[in-house]
Amino acid sequence: MGDADFDIAELAKYLRLSPQQVVKLAERDELPARRVGGEWRFSRAEIHHWMEERMGSLSDSELVEVEGVLQQGRDVEEPTETVVGLLPPEAMAVPLAAKTKDRVITAMVDLAAATGLLWDPAKMIDAVRSREKMHPTAMPGGVALLHPRRPLSGILGGPFLAYGRTVQQIPFASGRDSLTDIFFLLCSTDDTQHLRTLARLSRLIGDPEFLPALREAPDAVATRALIVQSEAQLDA
Repeated sequence: MGDADFDIAELAKYLRLSPQQVVKLAERDELPARRVGGEWRFSRAEIHHWMEERMGSLSDSELVEVEGVLQQGRDVEEPTETVVGLLPPEAMAVPLAAKTKDRVITAMVDLAAATGLLWDPAKMIDAVRSREKMHPTAMPGGVALLHPRRPLSGILGGPFLAYGRTVQQIPFASGRDSLTDIFFLLCSTDDTQHLRTLARLSRLIGDPEFLPALREAPDAVATRALIVQSEAQLDA
């Protein structure tokens, strides 16, 4: 199916909505859509971006539903992707040696490159910078989920995450989400896999005890153990 547009029926199945609901959302400009020959068409990239933007406002039960939607098409025997399973130990830095936004971006990409799974760090840095200029990825609570605008599968050996925590919070966006000290870099190979990871991370971050516990973890080993424990509670 690749990057071909969704039609109404395909998007309804993908989002677990009725075709009538999809049409209503399109007519109200609540979904990115366009008419081609009188028929509604939906860009996969724009739908994935729309879903990404909605993640931060969803409840845990809604995020569970999103994970289920995005699980469609995967082998039923294939285990659910976990944050810790995507996070190589060598891609973690506690503390992360960075005091500015630009240095955070380069330091996080350096961590990713240390895994051997990122083949063009300069391209990733440029892509993350561009994404941040378009729309900062900082969230309430002092956490940012760095990523390019679209997955860069051509420079990645596979999907994975990098993690860093700075000693002090630094300005990373504007307004109430500005001060940030916890950073994840999402290195995804396709839009659906990216959204699955984002939904999983959003569920963890939504736990009011998770971010404070990350800040108490003294090193990368303790951080990893905390993520294992927190994910086990998600799946309990």
